Amino acid sequence: MEKALEMPTSIIRHRNILITGLIIAMLFGALDGTIVGTAMPRIVGELGGLSLMTWLTTAYMLTSTTVVPIAGKLADLLGRRVIYVTGLVIFMVGSALCGMANDMTELIIYRGLQGIGGGIMMPMAMVVIGDVFTGKERAKWQGVFGGLYGLASVIGPQIGGFIVDHLNWRWVFYINLPVGILATIFIAMGLSKYKAEGPVKFDLAGMFTMVVGVVSLLLALTFGGDKYEWTSWQIIALFAVALVFLTLFVFVERKAEEPILPMHLFKHRTFTVLNGIGFLMSVGMFGAIMFVPFFMQGVVGVSATQSGTIMTPMMITMIIGSIVGGRMVYKIGVKSQLFIGMVVMAAGFGLLSTMDVDTSKFTATLYMIILGIGMGLVMPILTLALQESFPKSELGVVTSSSQFFRAIGGTFGMTVLGAIMNHRSSQLLDDRLMPMLRSLPAQAKGMVDRFAHMIHDDPQGLYSVLLSPEALAKIPPQMRETFVPILKQSLVDSLQSVFLFGLIFVIGGTVLVFGLKKITLSDRRQLQETAKNEKLPQS
Repeated sequence: MEKALEMPTSIIRHRNILITGLIIAMLFGALDGTIVGTAMPRIVGELGGLSLMTWLTTAYMLTSTTVVPIAGKLADLLGRRVIYVTGLVIFMVGSALCGMANDMTELIIYRGLQGIGGGIMMPMAMVVIGDVFTGKERAKWQGVFGGLYGLASVIGPQIGGFIVDHLNWRWVFYINLPVGILATIFIAMGLSKYKAEGPVKFDLAGMFTMVVGVVSLLLALTFGGDKYEWTSWQIIALFAVALVFLTLFVFVERKAEEPILPMHLFKHRTFTVLNGIGFLMSVGMFGAIMFVPFFMQGVVGVSATQSGTIMTPMMITMIIGSIVGGRMVYKIGVKSQLFIGMVVMAAGFGLLSTMDVDTSKFTATLYMIILGIGMGLVMPILTLALQESFPKSELGVVTSSSQFFRAIGGTFGMTVLGAIMNHRSSQLLDDRLMPMLRSLPAQAKGMVDRFAHMIHDDPQGLYSVLLSPEALAKIPPQMRETFVPILKQSLVDSLQSVFLFGLIFVIGGTVLVFGLKKITLSDRRQLQETAKNEKLPQS
């Protein structure tokens, strides 16, 4: 462990070139998800495999989330350049193979490979920012880089739509190659090569147990209540495997010389509190991103053609919040800004939970804007605060931990809030819709049975009728007059429950802010003085 603590971080050779490379790499990495999402219908149309379509997202999510903490630790051991460039190369190779895929199975495998590269790239930009800049400078730049993710979500659907319409869906992946090569050249030039002194000890047992445990957990959370019942043997087995291997991971990490995720970090209040805030914030944030479009399309009546831009107001204000917050934090302090950001997020969720069938598009958009500002104030500050609280030798592992716990929080949030949505919807539709269906003449028995099945097994699928003019047109006019209002009111009431539960998670994160100690942002003189003799902060 002593070697790792004394290891110098990568020496910066050309800062401006490096920053350019970071911006290019982060933007094209963030764009990938939204662009691919836009191309999904065309991909399925050509390759088939509609039943496997969700795996295009799942495969990427599994590999990218799992590799994040491993990448952070390897960056501390081997230096930033070799790990960052490796991630970029893997991402580009995966992208090229995705573009050449001949069927859906191949594409899923290559998306998993692409996810490994994306998972390495994800924390590395923030790690390098931690190397290059002082605390006060980091605040500004992490706000800018955090805003790039919001920008990607705004422009990604438009870029994806243009590529699919004017070129071919394969160029959704091929476009990563020239941009990735440029980013790789700039980053390789900007970072010097670090040569480890003596043998580097890899925590292979830790890597194995963590990968198996995390993948099992993510699969259980992803498929539970969707493809399989929560009480099915498949989901129970996945949770059991996750529990066993994550327990083994903790045991292995306590004895490893160079652990992937050092257990002593959890003894420090700052590490635990900041990652707890990130986890709880992500539960709420991904819940909003997942369910606000339901309301906008199903209740407000935003058309399907506008669905790609529904979240734009929230994302734009998140960008503004990230940039403004990055400049504001060194004036009001980390703890104060986190508290303000979480309170604004809580206010946004509280307002979303008040929306009803009469809520206008303007009002719903205003609530989304408030939520976006809160998210922007919080997101970049979590990583910044961790970097300021731990020594340079552990910069990679603490930075990647922030990304890792937020990713797990997002998956957990989509699962839990989705389960709440389905449970509440089933209750409401059973109480409100079934009496009407039972009163229909015997000739409608087939349709009644189909709707009854959906009420209990797939209530969200039933709401899709509100999103499809073609499906609505197939319902007899007299029935539609009663059916649609019940469906809309049930959707509104279910979403109110979802947003209230999201609010509870955000309030939990707000309470955690009080557990933080004061975190002082370093300037360049302090950075040079402390680099020689770094010690872990006392809890």
